[in-house]
Amino acid sequence: MGKVLIIGAGGVASVAMHKCCQNWEVFDEVCIASRTKSKCDALKEKLDGGKTKITTAQVDADSVEELVALINKEKPDVVLNLALPYQDLTIMDACLETKTHYVDTANYEPLDTAKFEYKWQWEYREKFEKAGITALLGSGFDPGVTGVFSAYALKHEFDEINYIDILDCNAGDHGYPFATNFNPEINIREVSAKGSYWENGKWVETEPMEIKRVYNFPEIGEKDMYLLHHEELESLGINIPGIKRIRFFMTFGQSYLTHLKCLENVGMTSIEPIDYEGKQIVPLQFLKAVLPDPASLGPRTVGKTNIGCIFQGKKDGKDKTYYLYNVCDHQECYKEVGSQAISYTTGVPAMIGAMMIMNGTWNKPGVYNIEEFDPDPFMDALNKFGLPWKESYTPDLVE
Repeated sequence: MGKVLIIGAGGVASVAMHKCCQNWEVFDEVCIASRTKSKCDALKEKLDGGKTKITTAQVDADSVEELVALINKEKPDVVLNLALPYQDLTIMDACLETKTHYVDTANYEPLDTAKFEYKWQWEYREKFEKAGITALLGSGFDPGVTGVFSAYALKHEFDEINYIDILDCNAGDHGYPFATNFNPEINIREVSAKGSYWENGKWVETEPMEIKRVYNFPEIGEKDMYLLHHEELESLGINIPGIKRIRFFMTFGQSYLTHLKCLENVGMTSIEPIDYEGKQIVPLQFLKAVLPDPASLGPRTVGKTNIGCIFQGKKDGKDKTYYLYNVCDHQECYKEVGSQAISYTTGVPAMIGAMMIMNGTWNKPGVYNIEEFDPDPFMDALNKFGLPWKESYTPDLVE
């Protein structure tokens, strides 16, 4: 039916490519491009021979000129951005210039500031509308599926939603004293930033890891979780009517937090460049280079993830609570696609979002967050492609 250009060749891109090849009736062709072409070639070698035609390319995603040349050469129906968040705007610029649909999984983040928000990408709304193309923002799990869950809950379970708590639990064990489950640079920037939540139309800021709760996760058990800032709070606060408060919590083990605090104390998580032997280096980027590659964690990670949303609101004038979540097993993911569950839970929705745009199921020129579309076809695809959702009407609530 169509062709997708995937930019990026990390763990999430590997899962998305596997899933595109499984979904060959939609994805006739996949081109995967990265700064390091050998990574793309290795993925092609694994997956070649099926019904999806696979090609590879080298591209610098910081260069609009290179991106435009690649898009003009490959002529994809949609560009799936699985590169770094710093590169969102250059890829969006290239899509505008070539009039090509755009999908990503994480919002833009300036390289020199640990701050992520949607304002930079929302500024492209009118340009994409005039070009007659769609930009779908945040088609991962969180953001992504959490937005689809919110739209689904509003459509089918509530007249209005007043409270959303997004809970992200990774109970996987990879056996390393310290490693991150996705890009270390992005992960550590996210965790070490100040926390915040949306309440009564404004942001309430907290110190990093200041607010802790213990939650009993279905199929996993009790885990410590901490309030973080997360980008979907910003869009859901605007797009889900009736919202009074949205919070995001993520679980962390004590070993991870102890190591992170030590690294912070000695300056290794800093994003400020320093002089080292006559060269400028960023400590966090150096740390990323010495930590285990998240893509290598798959074969050694055991346990499960549980990511979902607890909703509180009104239906027919009565108070109602509803919990939508997915449980994913690290080893099952590895058996299927050679990756752990963190990459899997992002890569599957990335493929589904690209499919929704490519086959015209979601067709609105402009720039949109995922909860602004009809959730039902996406929810069906989650069940079909490996992320079945579960629901509860009597969940434990978070204080």
